[in-house]
Amino acid sequence: MHTHPPGSRRRGYARRVATRRIPTPEAIDLALTLGPVRRGTRDRTMRIGRGEVVKASRTPQGPVTMHLRPVAGAIEVEAWGPGSAWLLEHAPGWCGALDETATFDPLPGPVRRLWRRMPGLRIPRTGLVTERLIPVILEQKVTGLESRRAYGRLSAALAEPAPGPLGLTLPPDPARVAALPSHAFHPFGIEGRRAHLLREVGRRAAWFDAAADLPLEEAEARIGLLSGIGPWTVAEVARAVLGDADAVSVGDFHIPSVVAWALAGEARGTDARMLELLEPFRPHRGRVQELLDHSGVRPPAFGPRLEPRTIERH
Repeated sequence: MHTHPPGSRRRGYARRVATRRIPTPEAIDLALTLGPVRRGTRDRTMRIGRGEVVKASRTPQGPVTMHLRPVAGAIEVEAWGPGSAWLLEHAPGWCGALDETATFDPLPGPVRRLWRRMPGLRIPRTGLVTERLIPVILEQKVTGLESRRAYGRLSAALAEPAPGPLGLTLPPDPARVAALPSHAFHPFGIEGRRAHLLREVGRRAAWFDAAADLPLEEAEARIGLLSGIGPWTVAEVARAVLGDADAVSVGDFHIPSVVAWALAGEARGTDARMLELLEPFRPHRGRVQELLDHSGVRPPAFGPRLEPRTIERH
């Protein structure tokens, strides 16, 4: 990954870059920390490589492209675009430097082993609610492949180049999402229910984004006020946007069984059983969920599977 492509300094990119260095007494793994924000390996708004992350976003002050990379005892952040000042101010949250891990000391067992294996995993705090809500809504009650495909098609249809020399595109503009007619979502593989919800979120983008400045419980309550946004969606947003290390994705098709298998050797789990097994880890239940998700631990593959659909063909 190159911050400045060949010739970029001659074109003046270097003169327009804003920088900040964030001290990190403990090493932070940016790929693990921000990996959940990426929508698959073909996400044109984000790239991860060799521990570095580049990401395009829409901030309250305008679009921005950021490049985060580890240096000795710190994370170096570079930013291009009108949103640079906002991004640099919020960069400690983005890279997980605001995450409190001192009280996370799991007892001997699988979680402790995973924490020792992945000590650089942090819970980020991006502060961009709508940007996270749009892809998470696309994940509701569908397979990961289906949601990534839908997000990729939506992003491509509304593509705008991101600032700077890194060749990214910006995430979908909420205002443009809100303005799309219902039938326009069909070729993306997005049915009417999710399309309606995306349009409503796009219309209320500023109201949703303002939630990031509220106390945690109030912020999560606001995000969940819109019909169609339930506990699963709130948790998926809160863990990345609000830095909530205790947010558990209740209602997920896979996670209860992953938790039950990893922590109790039970091949199938329910939400109730998952919460029971995670209770001793409060207020780090979401952190444990992330550790398990990154671990590759999966229960035996038998029983019903969630099959992908082809909405665009109907």
